[in-house]
Amino acid sequence: MKSLQNKTVWITGASEGIGKELAIQLAQLGARTILTARTISKLEMVRELLPGEGHLIYPMDLSQTEEIPAKVSQLLQEVGQIDVLINNAGISQRSLVRDTQFEVDRRIMELDYFAVIYLTKALLPHLTARKSGCIVTISSVAGKLGTPMRSAYCAAKHAVIGFMDSLRAEVHSDGVEVLVVTPGSIKTNISINALEGDGASHGITDPAIANGIAVEECASRIIKGIQRGRPELLIAKGKEKFAAYIRRFFPNLLFKMVRVVKST
Repeated sequence: MKSLQNKTVWITGASEGIGKELAIQLAQLGARTILTARTISKLEMVRELLPGEGHLIYPMDLSQTEEIPAKVSQLLQEVGQIDVLINNAGISQRSLVRDTQFEVDRRIMELDYFAVIYLTKALLPHLTARKSGCIVTISSVAGKLGTPMRSAYCAAKHAVIGFMDSLRAEVHSDGVEVLVVTPGSIKTNISINALEGDGASHGITDPAIANGIAVEECASRIIKGIQRGRPELLIAKGKEKFAAYIRRFFPNLLFKMVRVVKST
Protein backbone atom coordinates (compact mmCIF):
# COMPACT_ATOMS: atom_id res chain seq x y z
CA MET A 1 0.00 0.00 0.00
CA LYS A 2 1.10 3.57 -0.67
CA SER A 3 2.47 5.50 2.28
CA LEU A 4 0.81 8.74 3.33
CA GLN A 5 3.79 9.78 5.43
CA ASN A 6 4.62 13.45 4.74
CA LYS A 7 1.80 13.77 2.20
CA THR A 8 -0.37 16.88 2.25
CA VAL A 9 -4.07 16.03 2.44
CA TRP A 10 -6.80 18.66 2.06
CA ILE A 11 -10.07 17.68 3.76
CA THR A 12 -13.32 19.61 3.37
CA GLY A 13 -16.04 19.24 5.98
CA ALA A 14 -13.23 18.64 8.47
CA SER A 15 -14.91 20.08 11.57
CA GLU A 16 -16.91 16.96 12.46
CA GLY A 17 -17.96 13.46 11.43
CA ILE A 18 -16.06 11.62 8.73
CA GLY A 19 -13.87 14.61 7.90
CA LYS A 20 -12.73 15.06 11.49
CA GLU A 21 -11.95 11.37 11.92
CA LEU A 22 -10.07 11.26 8.61
CA ALA A 23 -7.91 14.15 9.81
CA ILE A 24 -7.09 12.33 13.05
CA GLN A 25 -6.19 9.04 11.40
CA LEU A 26 -4.24 10.65 8.55
CA ALA A 27 -2.21 12.70 11.02
CA GLN A 28 -1.46 9.51 12.95
CA LEU A 29 -0.02 8.11 9.71
CA GLY A 30 2.27 11.10 9.35
CA ALA A 31 0.29 13.13 6.85
CA ARG A 32 0.04 16.90 6.96
CA THR A 33 -3.61 17.93 6.89
CA ILE A 34 -5.38 21.04 5.63
CA LEU A 35 -8.69 21.43 7.46
CA THR A 36 -11.56 23.23 5.74
CA ALA A 37 -15.03 24.09 7.01
CA ARG A 38 -16.88 27.30 7.80
CA THR A 39 -16.35 27.53 11.57
CA ILE A 40 -12.82 28.37 12.68
CA SER A 41 -13.40 27.47 16.33
CA LYS A 42 -14.46 23.93 15.42
CA LEU A 43 -11.46 23.52 13.13
CA GLU A 44 -9.18 24.71 15.94
CA MET A 45 -10.56 21.99 18.20
CA VAL A 46 -9.90 19.37 15.54
CA ARG A 47 -6.34 20.60 14.99
CA GLU A 48 -5.62 20.30 18.72
CA LEU A 49 -6.36 16.57 18.45
CA LEU A 50 -3.84 15.97 15.67
CA PRO A 51 -0.38 14.55 16.31
CA GLY A 52 2.52 16.04 14.41
CA GLU A 53 3.11 19.55 13.15
CA GLY A 54 2.20 21.70 10.17
CA HIS A 55 -1.54 21.07 10.14
CA LEU A 56 -3.28 24.05 8.59
CA ILE A 57 -6.73 25.54 9.12
CA TYR A 58 -8.19 26.99 5.93
CA PRO A 59 -11.80 28.12 6.50
CA MET A 60 -14.09 28.35 3.48
CA ASP A 61 -17.79 28.58 2.76
CA LEU A 62 -17.91 26.15 -0.14
CA SER A 63 -21.45 27.19 -1.05
CA GLN A 64 -19.86 30.43 -2.31
CA THR A 65 -18.63 28.61 -5.39
CA GLU A 66 -17.50 31.71 -7.26
CA GLU A 67 -14.79 32.25 -4.61
CA ILE A 68 -13.31 28.75 -4.88
CA PRO A 69 -10.75 29.22 -7.71
CA ALA A 70 -9.11 32.19 -5.97
CA LYS A 71 -9.11 30.34 -2.64
CA VAL A 72 -7.40 27.32 -4.22
CA SER A 73 -4.77 29.52 -5.86
CA GLN A 74 -4.09 31.26 -2.55
CA LEU A 75 -3.77 27.95 -0.71
CA LEU A 76 -1.35 26.52 -3.26
CA GLN A 77 0.84 29.59 -2.91
CA GLU A 78 0.90 28.99 0.83
CA VAL A 79 1.52 25.24 0.97
CA GLY A 80 3.22 24.61 -2.36
CA GLN A 81 1.87 21.11 -2.91
CA ILE A 82 -1.31 19.12 -2.29
CA ASP A 83 -1.18 15.35 -2.72
CA VAL A 84 -4.73 14.32 -1.83
CA LEU A 85 -8.01 16.22 -1.98
CA ILE A 86 -10.90 14.76 0.02
CA ASN A 87 -14.25 16.25 -1.02
CA ASN A 88 -16.20 15.48 2.13
CA ALA A 89 -18.33 18.56 2.86
CA GLY A 90 -22.03 18.11 2.22
CA ILE A 91 -25.55 18.26 3.58
CA SER A 92 -28.43 15.81 3.49
CA GLN A 93 -32.22 16.12 3.32
CA ARG A 94 -35.34 14.85 5.07
CA SER A 95 -38.45 15.90 3.11
CA LEU A 96 -40.85 14.71 0.45
CA VAL A 97 -40.50 16.10 -3.07
CA ARG A 98 -43.87 17.86 -2.86
CA ASP A 99 -42.87 19.56 0.42
CA THR A 100 -39.39 20.66 -0.62
CA GLN A 101 -38.93 24.27 -1.63
CA PHE A 102 -36.86 24.74 -4.76
CA GLU A 103 -34.36 26.84 -2.82
CA VAL A 104 -33.60 23.76 -0.72
CA ASP A 105 -32.98 21.65 -3.84
CA ARG A 106 -30.60 24.33 -5.08
CA ARG A 107 -28.79 24.69 -1.74
CA ILE A 108 -28.13 20.96 -1.54
CA MET A 109 -26.98 20.78 -5.15
CA GLU A 110 -24.67 23.79 -4.69
CA LEU A 111 -22.79 22.21 -1.78
CA ASP A 112 -22.99 18.49 -2.60
CA TYR A 113 -22.31 18.79 -6.33
CA PHE A 114 -21.23 22.18 -7.68
CA ALA A 115 -18.82 22.96 -4.83
CA VAL A 116 -17.15 19.58 -5.40
CA ILE A 117 -16.84 20.28 -9.12
CA TYR A 118 -15.50 23.81 -8.65
CA LEU A 119 -12.92 22.66 -6.10
CA THR A 120 -11.82 19.66 -8.15
CA LYS A 121 -11.47 21.69 -11.35
CA ALA A 122 -9.53 24.43 -9.56
CA LEU A 123 -7.00 21.96 -8.12
CA LEU A 124 -6.81 19.64 -11.13
CA PRO A 125 -4.11 21.55 -13.11
CA HIS A 126 -1.81 21.34 -10.07
CA LEU A 127 -2.24 17.56 -9.87
CA THR A 128 -1.93 16.84 -13.58
CA ALA A 129 1.17 19.05 -13.87
CA ARG A 130 2.81 17.00 -11.13
CA LYS A 131 1.61 13.72 -12.69
CA SER A 132 0.47 12.46 -9.30
CA GLY A 133 -2.18 12.87 -6.66
CA CYS A 134 -5.55 11.54 -5.61
CA ILE A 135 -9.04 13.05 -5.62
CA VAL A 136 -11.38 11.43 -3.11
CA THR A 137 -15.08 12.25 -3.14
CA ILE A 138 -17.51 11.15 -0.47
CA SER A 139 -20.76 10.33 -2.25
CA SER A 140 -23.29 7.97 -0.66
CA VAL A 141 -25.28 4.80 -1.15
CA ALA A 142 -27.92 7.42 -1.99
CA GLY A 143 -25.82 8.12 -5.07
CA LYS A 144 -26.53 4.59 -6.26
CA LEU A 145 -30.28 4.43 -5.60
CA GLY A 146 -33.13 6.82 -4.90
CA THR A 147 -35.15 6.59 -1.69
CA PRO A 148 -38.06 8.61 -0.26
CA MET A 149 -37.32 11.84 1.65
CA ARG A 150 -33.91 12.23 -0.05
CA SER A 151 -34.68 13.46 -3.59
CA ALA A 152 -32.27 16.42 -3.76
CA TYR A 153 -29.58 14.59 -1.82
CA CYS A 154 -29.84 11.52 -4.05
CA ALA A 155 -29.73 13.71 -7.16
CA ALA A 156 -26.56 15.48 -6.05
CA LYS A 157 -24.83 12.26 -5.00
CA HIS A 158 -25.79 10.52 -8.26
CA ALA A 159 -24.42 13.50 -10.19
CA VAL A 160 -21.09 13.59 -8.44
CA ILE A 161 -20.52 9.88 -9.11
CA GLY A 162 -21.10 10.42 -12.83
CA PHE A 163 -18.71 13.36 -12.89
CA MET A 164 -15.98 11.51 -11.03
CA ASP A 165 -16.34 8.40 -13.20
CA SER A 166 -15.72 10.57 -16.27
CA LEU A 167 -12.83 12.38 -14.62
CA ARG A 168 -11.19 9.11 -13.58
CA ALA A 169 -11.03 7.97 -17.20
CA GLU A 170 -9.69 11.33 -18.39
CA VAL A 171 -6.86 11.73 -15.88
CA HIS A 172 -5.63 8.14 -15.71
CA SER A 173 -2.79 8.89 -18.14
CA ASP A 174 -1.87 11.94 -16.04
CA GLY A 175 -1.13 9.79 -13.01
CA VAL A 176 -4.04 11.17 -10.99
CA GLU A 177 -6.24 8.70 -9.12
CA VAL A 178 -9.95 9.22 -8.43
CA LEU A 179 -11.70 7.43 -5.58
CA VAL A 180 -15.46 7.64 -5.03
CA VAL A 181 -16.69 6.50 -1.61
CA THR A 182 -20.32 5.47 -1.17
CA PRO A 183 -21.06 5.19 2.55
CA GLY A 184 -24.33 3.95 3.95
CA SER A 185 -25.42 5.00 7.43
CA ILE A 186 -22.44 6.22 9.46
CA LYS A 187 -22.70 7.41 13.06
CA THR A 188 -22.38 11.16 12.44
CA ASN A 189 -24.59 14.25 12.72
CA ILE A 190 -25.69 14.01 9.09
CA SER A 191 -29.39 13.60 9.87
CA ILE A 192 -29.31 16.27 12.60
CA ASN A 193 -27.87 18.75 10.11
CA ALA A 194 -30.08 17.62 7.21
CA LEU A 195 -32.48 20.12 5.65
CA GLU A 196 -36.23 19.81 5.84
CA GLY A 197 -38.47 21.05 3.05
CA ASP A 198 -38.50 24.63 4.28
CA GLY A 199 -34.74 24.74 4.84
CA ALA A 200 -34.85 24.20 8.61
CA SER A 201 -32.45 21.71 10.20
CA HIS A 202 -33.95 18.27 10.79
CA GLY A 203 -32.47 18.15 14.28
CA ILE A 204 -33.03 14.42 14.80
CA THR A 205 -30.72 11.42 14.59
CA ASP A 206 -32.33 8.77 12.39
CA PRO A 207 -32.45 5.21 13.79
CA ALA A 208 -30.38 4.01 10.82
CA ILE A 209 -27.68 6.57 11.62
CA ALA A 210 -27.75 5.76 15.33
CA ASN A 211 -27.19 2.08 14.49
CA GLY A 212 -24.79 2.75 11.64
CA ILE A 213 -21.12 2.02 11.11
CA ALA A 214 -18.72 3.71 13.51
CA VAL A 215 -17.08 6.77 12.02
CA GLU A 216 -13.67 5.42 13.03
CA GLU A 217 -14.20 2.30 10.91
CA CYS A 218 -15.47 4.36 8.00
CA ALA A 219 -12.43 6.65 8.02
CA SER A 220 -10.04 3.71 8.33
CA ARG A 221 -11.56 2.01 5.30
CA ILE A 222 -11.40 5.22 3.25
CA ILE A 223 -7.72 5.64 4.04
CA LYS A 224 -7.01 2.05 3.06
CA GLY A 225 -8.88 2.70 -0.18
CA ILE A 226 -6.58 5.65 -0.89
CA GLN A 227 -3.49 3.62 -0.08
CA ARG A 228 -4.58 0.76 -2.32
CA GLY A 229 -5.56 2.95 -5.26
CA ARG A 230 -9.20 1.86 -5.25
CA PRO A 231 -11.50 3.57 -7.80
CA GLU A 232 -14.68 3.05 -5.79
CA LEU A 233 -15.46 1.97 -2.25
CA LEU A 234 -18.78 0.89 -0.74
CA ILE A 235 -18.95 1.24 3.04
CA ALA A 236 -22.29 -0.13 4.17
CA LYS A 237 -23.89 -3.03 5.96
CA GLY A 238 -27.17 -4.89 6.11
CA LYS A 239 -30.05 -3.69 3.93
CA GLU A 240 -28.11 -0.72 2.58
CA LYS A 241 -25.29 -2.89 1.27
CA PHE A 242 -27.79 -5.39 -0.11
CA ALA A 243 -29.79 -2.63 -1.81
CA ALA A 244 -26.72 -1.31 -3.63
CA TYR A 245 -26.20 -4.70 -5.27
CA ILE A 246 -29.89 -5.20 -5.96
CA ARG A 247 -29.99 -1.84 -7.76
CA ARG A 248 -27.20 -2.99 -10.04
CA PHE A 249 -28.46 -6.45 -10.89
CA PHE A 250 -32.22 -6.38 -10.23
CA PRO A 251 -33.36 -2.74 -10.54
CA ASN A 252 -37.06 -3.51 -10.93
CA LEU A 253 -37.02 -5.42 -7.66
CA LEU A 254 -35.39 -2.49 -5.89
CA PHE A 255 -37.95 -0.03 -7.26
CA LYS A 256 -40.67 -2.14 -5.66
CA MET A 257 -38.75 -2.43 -2.40
CA VAL A 258 -38.25 1.30 -1.88
CA ARG A 259 -42.00 1.97 -2.25
CA VAL A 260 -42.52 0.51 1.19
CA VAL A 261 -39.37 1.85 2.84
CA LYS A 262 -40.16 3.66 6.09
CA SER A 263 -38.03 6.78 5.72
CA THR A 264 -37.50 9.40 8.41
